Amino acid sequence: MNPAERCLRTYQCERMRAVASGVLETAGTTFLLLIAVRWFEAAGWAKALVAGGGSLGFLLSPWWVSRVEQAGWRVSRAAAALAFTGSAVLLLMAVVRTPGLYVVGAAVSGACLAMTVPLMTQVFQDNYPEQQRGRLFSRTVMIRIAVAALFSELAGRALSSRMETYPWLLVVLAGAFLLAGWSMRQCPSRPLTRTEGAHPFKAMRFVRQDALFRRTLWMWMFMGFGNLMMVPLRVEYLANPRHGVTAGGEPLNVAVVALLTGVIPNVARLVMSPVWGWLFDRANFFVLRIALNLGFAAGIGTFFTSHSVLGLVVAAVLFGISSAGGDVAWSLWVTKFAPPERVADYMSVHTFFTGLRGVLAPMVAFSLIEYYTVEQVAILSVALILVGTAILLPELPQGRRGRPTGPWVEELSE
Repeated sequence: MNPAERCLRTYQCERMRAVASGVLETAGTTFLLLIAVRWFEAAGWAKALVAGGGSLGFLLSPWWVSRVEQAGWRVSRAAAALAFTGSAVLLLMAVVRTPGLYVVGAAVSGACLAMTVPLMTQVFQDNYPEQQRGRLFSRTVMIRIAVAALFSELAGRALSSRMETYPWLLVVLAGAFLLAGWSMRQCPSRPLTRTEGAHPFKAMRFVRQDALFRRTLWMWMFMGFGNLMMVPLRVEYLANPRHGVTAGGEPLNVAVVALLTGVIPNVARLVMSPVWGWLFDRANFFVLRIALNLGFAAGIGTFFTSHSVLGLVVAAVLFGISSAGGDVAWSLWVTKFAPPERVADYMSVHTFFTGLRGVLAPMVAFSLIEYYTVEQVAILSVALILVGTAILLPELPQGRRGRPTGPWVEELSE
């Protein structure tokens, strides 16, 4: 299969997977946590575990990438196996309706989805031409966003009237995992390039060897910790009456919560995604990232200091605009800096640290709101994002650094 055929086949498969990903995205951002809060009345640690399932998967990413490399598996098939596992876990949660299994199952299914990321980034590296990678990726993201917005609306309305029907939602999510797994399995891919050593976290050596990669990871740590602290608190802030967010004097119903956390941000993401994809292919990456950081800071500050529905809508739009750029920048940035054959390794390191802060940040956030107001926690979040942004300022000249060339790049460029 020549490079053009690989690109077209990957794009077709990714469009199909985007439909499933849109449904699954709502699980991690809204519905699994909402069910834990409203139906199971879960404790803080349990809510943090549900919210941190994807982060657990990111922590395991270097181990999984190393395992795939040593076994010589095709990367798309290894990613598909994870999706099929997530489907089985969700079906079990739908049948066995106990709080303990729900919390553990939600974390495991989120972890399975997260561990596919470095592998699929390698697929994008291998199959999408460099100058079109952001544009092609953003097109599939648009499908994912549109599906996420529609599904958030429909599922929010369904749960508003009958929360006890949540097992049927889990069945739908399991079906989405099956579709995602089938789509990934069809993507053209190859085994990862083997390196010496069998240590499951051997990819961490690139943090020591690549100074720019190391400094950029520091930026992601501060910015990501601040952002991830507040993501699960968006649902908590709106759904828990103790925070005083009301409409007409009444607590917000499930449909309104889904509207503010799912529908409105996703509509904004849908509109802005192609713009950010175009900019990713052309702009200085660090200038792009600084703009996104400032957008996230503004969105968080507005959301958690507003008690009016209008203010929450404005904040949701800001969050959606920034998230559209974040989708592309977070998913593809290593393709600009990593050696082509090591993209999965670099991405696994990036996702590992994403997972580390993703596990800790919700726990810190849910602990802090026991002693401080949500507004005070939001101020801390914004401060962390600004610190991360400041770290990037000296690196601006490096933002146009191209990734090293090699035989695989030359083949793709033919």
